[in-house]
Amino acid sequence: MTTRCGFVALIGEPNAGKSTLTNHMVGAKVSIVTHKVQTTRARIRGVAIESDTQIVFVDTPGLFQPRRRLDRAMVAAAWGGAADADIIVLLVEAHRGITEGVERILEGLGDLPQNRHIALAINKIDRVEAPQLLELTKNLNDRFAFEKTFLISAEKGHGTKDLRAWLAETLPEGPWLYPEDQIADLPMRMIAAEITREKLTLRLHQELPYQLTVETENWEERKDGSARIDQVIYVMRDGHKGIVLGKKGETIKAISKLAREELEEFLGRRIHLFLQIKVRPNWLEESERYSEMGLEFKDGN
Repeated sequence: MTTRCGFVALIGEPNAGKSTLTNHMVGAKVSIVTHKVQTTRARIRGVAIESDTQIVFVDTPGLFQPRRRLDRAMVAAAWGGAADADIIVLLVEAHRGITEGVERILEGLGDLPQNRHIALAINKIDRVEAPQLLELTKNLNDRFAFEKTFLISAEKGHGTKDLRAWLAETLPEGPWLYPEDQIADLPMRMIAAEITREKLTLRLHQELPYQLTVETENWEERKDGSARIDQVIYVMRDGHKGIVLGKKGETIKAISKLAREELEEFLGRRIHLFLQIKVRPNWLEESERYSEMGLEFKDGN
């Protein structure tokens, strides 16, 4: 039996559906999905198996115009993920078409090594009529010579089977990199922190979307098979602490409950989750916060 294995980088603007597609392909929730842009910070890899091929997805942060150090580190991580991959899939939202951001990405694709397989996936196709879709497909292929074009809905699963089959047959021959039952190469501590951060983002997206980060400080396995997880939520100001706590601690309680329930479902066992809030005014400028997120601090220069 000939096995195949390789890396697939999903790139695109924030909110193009990269995390949704990764989760759909892998069949589990490995990448956080929120309606707030720029929620994916680290290069989360999800692992899918299609017949004799192991497909390793590199879910990159969305590509956008960076303004802060964190933004620059995220954009560097995204292009780094694309440059290292065997196949690159550019996701474009059908209803938004060729935006300024997509224009910039098309330019960036021209700078990548020549031997990459680059495909186009037009996502959220259920939002537009067929003539508009055909015109967008033609315009994008006129701008860049994509090897293949797929019309998909990552959320509903339309067209994803064809994409998956093409990825499986296009990846190079070689041994599998991960055990068959492993779906992500991120340490569990990091996945746990991402789950809590997702709940915070969904609940507080109006007030402080990017002003906080979550780290798993301690993970203790218990004799009864459960685990105790201690996490710290870093915020930038004292006022933010009050927002996260909420009236009589209601917000933090609700977030803790949602995060714990999802962790229990993900891990298949009981979890005791303890959250603490700490004020760190300069966390965006601290190199150790970046390494916790799997980003390079120097890339933010």
